[in-house]
Amino acid sequence: MLQADNVTYVHGTQPRRPKGAGAADVPASRPGVDDISVAVERGDVVGILGPNGSGKTTLLRLLSGLLLPASGSVTLGGARLSGIPRRSLARRLAVVPQETHLAFDYSVLEIALMGRYPHLGPFELESPHDLAIARDALVATGTGHLSARSFSTLSGGEKQRVVIASALAQEADILLLDEPTASLDLGFQLDVAALLRHLNRERGLTMVVATHDLNFAAALCRTLLLVKQGRVLAHGPVERVLTSENIAALYGVTADVHFHAPAGHLTVVPLGRVPASPGGQA
Repeated sequence: MLQADNVTYVHGTQPRRPKGAGAADVPASRPGVDDISVAVERGDVVGILGPNGSGKTTLLRLLSGLLLPASGSVTLGGARLSGIPRRSLARRLAVVPQETHLAFDYSVLEIALMGRYPHLGPFELESPHDLAIARDALVATGTGHLSARSFSTLSGGEKQRVVIASALAQEADILLLDEPTASLDLGFQLDVAALLRHLNRERGLTMVVATHDLNFAAALCRTLLLVKQGRVLAHGPVERVLTSENIAALYGVTADVHFHAPAGHLTVVPLGRVPASPGGQA
């Protein structure tokens, strides 16, 4: 189980993992997370929802070990992430970033093979076994036919599926995904959602997904964590947490939330901003 207990992080004041493990420094004025606790059970799909700057990505980076909390702890199987060597941690936990920027023009197969690095020793080259795992991961994400293509020539949806294939090649039990459908058109959004559902159902992968897309979260997740200004607003099963009242409190937006039988899950239709009160607060 991946678990955060009373985790607090304030940007600009806490240490990071060594350079190369995370993103560029963030100004101290941006909110972090404040006393958040969450337990991610094996096989669950947890969605982290919240407005811009609410702490979603920060929490995801804390859960991945890329950031170290000022207080509280993040543990995997009872062991603090800070005490697990990076190579060992990468065999158990894989991160799919919102965007992937590469310094060189790699092929799709080379991108998938990058997922094997945690399993290789110093100066060790990929074996036929590693190559087979990478090819299987591409097939599992529907990108096997693209293996010889340059990654830079792919569409946004194809790139996202290839990066997910690289994460699968790590053979980790947990996937952490940051905005996996951002900037994708509707068709590719559906493809990514279907792929993640399949991987959870058929491979038993545990997932934590930070997203702005409420309908994507409703279709994919079983548990939701709503985060506002770095604190937990609500946490629990999708059916209990994804309500009109919580959406209004989280985003300041009125919304119609109802079960859509053909889709098989709750759907959210935003209707407008919550009217401001006479005192100027929504």
